[in-house]
Amino acid sequence: MRIQPVVLCGGSGTRLWPLSRSGFPKQFLCLSGNESLFQQSVSRLCGVTGPFYLDSMPYVVCNEEHRFLAQEQLREMGIEHASFLLEPVGRNTAPALTLAALAALAEGDDPILMVAPADQTMLNVEAFHKAVHQALECAVTGDIAILGITPDKPEIGYGYIKVQPADELAAMVERFVEKPDRQNAERYLKEGNYFWNAGLFVLKASVWLAALQAFRPDIAQATISAWEDRRCDSRFIRPDRTAFEAIPSESIDYSVIEQCPGSAFPIRMVPLDAGWSDLGAWDAVWSVLPKNEFGNALQGDVLITDSQNSLVHASSRLVALVGVENLVVVETADAVLVANKARSQEVKQIVSTLNQQNREEHCLHRKVHRPWGWYDSIDEGGRFKVKRIQVKPKASLSLQKHHHRAEHWVVVQGIAEVTCGNQTILLHENQSTYIPLGEVHRLANPGATPLEIIEVQSGRYLGEDDIVRFDDIYGRNDVVLPEVSNEKDG
Repeated sequence: MRIQPVVLCGGSGTRLWPLSRSGFPKQFLCLSGNESLFQQSVSRLCGVTGPFYLDSMPYVVCNEEHRFLAQEQLREMGIEHASFLLEPVGRNTAPALTLAALAALAEGDDPILMVAPADQTMLNVEAFHKAVHQALECAVTGDIAILGITPDKPEIGYGYIKVQPADELAAMVERFVEKPDRQNAERYLKEGNYFWNAGLFVLKASVWLAALQAFRPDIAQATISAWEDRRCDSRFIRPDRTAFEAIPSESIDYSVIEQCPGSAFPIRMVPLDAGWSDLGAWDAVWSVLPKNEFGNALQGDVLITDSQNSLVHASSRLVALVGVENLVVVETADAVLVANKARSQEVKQIVSTLNQQNREEHCLHRKVHRPWGWYDSIDEGGRFKVKRIQVKPKASLSLQKHHHRAEHWVVVQGIAEVTCGNQTILLHENQSTYIPLGEVHRLANPGATPLEIIEVQSGRYLGEDDIVRFDDIYGRNDVVLPEVSNEKDG
């Protein structure tokens, strides 16, 4: 039987601001190890071996905005042919899993779906694979299997799974419990038949759709409608936007899983003790990072004296701490967070305020990744902005124009192919050109090494939404764009 990995890559990770932002959320960050959380999740799922046929090309369910981030990180792993199921708007995890089930059945069989969020980490991958093997044995018979995390403390931030006492490893689930208070969490830990719910599921595609139809037919029918009118662009699969926006927003747990105990859809739980963490806030990140003899987890250019039990992450400059303890200090090029480690869950309130004030720091870093490379806005004033731009080999920006600004380009590394109006020229290191206001233009890298330029914009309006695309090799003009797009530059 075929096994289909499914990675649910939604979420914004607001409690890990300022590193995590809506345009570059936590699942794409390298918070522990050398791979992003998304890459770690894909590696764990695609590394499962055993008597089943594993489809090593995962389904990635993610927001339309993050498709190129996910694609590039898979390319770094050598995975070129994953299928991307693109959500035009967020509708929680139940519609996301339904898209994956419909895509799996459309391939002509009924595989077992291994479903995992993209934003978790595990220290013991071998233990994870062993638990998955046990869950697969349950799913083959038509049961729903869930992996429950063996608790090591009375945690009040997670939902719990209560299982019936049994000798077998895959015990029958008795009920699901909401996040408890401290007293109940301590009791759950003492009783021993309660486990944390991490959102890790193993089940047949047909079983998920049947259970969803039984418990939430409104979500099932609405998602099917969006799927039937889908559009396919290479490996990108786009459900119909209007139909998808009409889908009720609901989680896998609330819509189906919590309804299963005692129903016609048996659900079993396999215990998982693999050093799991969802890295939901900075205190959780501190707990999984290596620390010095004073309990400090330090990343980047950091100097620290007479300080204890703190996390310091420096991205772009020196950060120094003196005589403090239990702090989280996170520095990026455009923001600095200082928080009591015990109150790191409250960082999301800062993000909410930034959003209310319509400040760009809630959604984008100063350095913005695009499918062709990246740009870094290094300086700006009333009528100018300076960017450092890097274009990948053989990549190009869209053919575009701007209504309100002119641009000056200086090549500092590589070869630039510049289209300006009806003329196309090649520029080498230390050469420059001028793009007049309103002129149709394109920047491309025809070489085998990265192209880097300095761009100076000048004009009365320098917002990133002043762009009109005429042609784009990445298919971004498949999205209906107004005269001035709200997509970012490039």
